[in-house]
Amino acid sequence: MNYQGGKAYGELKDSQFKSLEEINEQFRTSGKYDDVEELDEKLAKYQRQFMEFDENNSGDIDMMELKRMMEKLGQAKTHLELKKMIAEVDTNGSGTINYDEFLTMMLGKKSSILKLILMFEEKNKEKEIPKGLPPKRTLDSLP
Repeated sequence: MNYQGGKAYGELKDSQFKSLEEINEQFRTSGKYDDVEELDEKLAKYQRQFMEFDENNSGDIDMMELKRMMEKLGQAKTHLELKKMIAEVDTNGSGTINYDEFLTMMLGKKSSILKLILMFEEKNKEKEIPKGLPPKRTLDSLP
């Protein structure tokens, strides 16, 4: 069983999920967003993304986690580029990206490099490749 800081991995994930849900609720009730249904979909997606990138369940994405995330997305970055990406989003000066900052970046109007990469990757995932045989066509159906 995997333990970190005396807690089992599953307990850490549950604890992190609950704390992220509290932040989601703050965004839902902030009154800044009109379409609550669309906001809920985005929050659920961003929460999954954040939890995937926060490998040690610390509540922050640090430079090494960001590095591995970018490599996984096929967008390897230098140390300096990673520092710049964090600095663009890090509003509290911690040197990491917490969930509140992550949501502010993803839901905000301002474009950051990280936001653009994540949105680009999401668009690439949406393309579904048709499976099976192509539909039968007749000469009449051709343009």
